[in-house]
Amino acid sequence: MKNETSRPLVIAIDGPAGSGKSTVSKRVAKELGLLYVDTGAMYRALTLKAVRMKLDLEDEAVLTGLARTTEIDLEDTSDLKVFLDGEDVAGLIRTPEITNNIKYIARVPGVRKEMVKKQRAIGSHKPCVLEGRDIGTVVFPDADYKFYLDANIDVRAKRRFKDLAELGQGIPDIDDVRRDVILRDESDIKRAVGALKKAADAVRIDTTNRSIEEVAAKILSYIK
Repeated sequence: MKNETSRPLVIAIDGPAGSGKSTVSKRVAKELGLLYVDTGAMYRALTLKAVRMKLDLEDEAVLTGLARTTEIDLEDTSDLKVFLDGEDVAGLIRTPEITNNIKYIARVPGVRKEMVKKQRAIGSHKPCVLEGRDIGTVVFPDADYKFYLDANIDVRAKRRFKDLAELGQGIPDIDDVRRDVILRDESDIKRAVGALKKAADAVRIDTTNRSIEEVAAKILSYIK
């Protein structure tokens, strides 16, 4: 595997919700023996803290200060552990409440600046696979390998529907899920800082009609 910088190997995998990037990233990291970093989980953890503290989610200064003083760590075991100030909150950050409020956290420039620092710190110490929406464009524009996963909206909505059902949060309405995915796309794309965008040098992979195994194999075929 190439690495032309002084830091450890970094593989960036970006894409919208339901593109399969989380599952694929885990598979690639496992195959290569690298740390898997779910940057979205870090934003979810911070959102959980803000909600718990009943903070004003429109107050950018308060949210930026929260990001600056909060410790968020990831432990890549058989199941990803997400530590928020020492507490494992992995099982608490996928609820509808967190999903509906994460956009208020993720859109704040100061918050993103602080989170990028945390993500770069992780990537500067261990070889890893980072997945998110701005890894190849903002967090690690010099990543050794960059990939952008996408799929048509109906397939992405069905995947998201399946994820929510498996989390035991009741059976959602597929039309509502599809609408939420579209709204999330709009929010991510229009965000002033760290917007969802394919890096110019990233390999685009359409996952619409590909299995997780096929997508992971395609990514691995580029890594030498």
